[in-house]
Amino acid sequence: MKKIISVILAVALMAVCFAGCGSQGLTVADIQKAGKLTIATSPDFPPFEYLDENGQPTGIEIEIMELICQELGVELVIEQMNFDSVLPGVQAGKYDVGVSGISVTPDREKNTLFTDPYCLAAQAIVVLNGSPITCKADLEGKTIAVQSGTTAEAYALENGYTFNPYAANTDAQEALLAGKVDAWVIDDLTAAEMVALYNEANPGALVVLGEAMTTEPYAFAFKQGNDELVNAINEIINKLVADGTVAEIFAANNAPYTAPAQG
Repeated sequence: MKKIISVILAVALMAVCFAGCGSQGLTVADIQKAGKLTIATSPDFPPFEYLDENGQPTGIEIEIMELICQELGVELVIEQMNFDSVLPGVQAGKYDVGVSGISVTPDREKNTLFTDPYCLAAQAIVVLNGSPITCKADLEGKTIAVQSGTTAEAYALENGYTFNPYAANTDAQEALLAGKVDAWVIDDLTAAEMVALYNEANPGALVVLGEAMTTEPYAFAFKQGNDELVNAINEIINKLVADGTVAEIFAANNAPYTAPAQG
């Protein structure tokens, strides 16, 4: 009888351990022991992340992550992929952090742990010069281009807009230029940069409307359960926001900055 009870207790303890012992998640000590922090990113989203003249990922978020890694004393490792693979990869534990202009939404928070926001951004509406679309209301009955897996796509779906999803924003831009869609919805800072670049060779071809589609906070994404690591990174992020470092990074990238509410 005692042997049976001992076996039952052992099984019970194993069950408790499987349920709770592995739930601590990734910690600062784990990252420092590995000596690296691996991020997943889609480098087609300037000025947040893009490829430089040498084909290396750079941009606002990459610079912020480099500072975070310096504080943690680890190396930054960058894995490139399409945007719609970033969050699934992080949620599955394949990568430590999702760093790809990711908006925090209630739906995403169901399956993802986010840091505190480091900035506020808006989704801009881009059209061809001369388009009859001059404001958000004019999108009714029109087809818009969005990047797959983004909040622009989610917003369009939730609000009944007709849209075509594309793997990259460059593809969405091409769809607009080719007349396959009537408008293109994308982060306002990225819209400003991509439109300015295209208009250098084609003056006035693309126009960013004055009215935004929606406004949202940007943050970095982690697998649920990594609370200790995220809390430590939050301290670094809030320090970089409070002392003006993040604003300086935006300014160095010729991008306007809207700080999130703190406290």
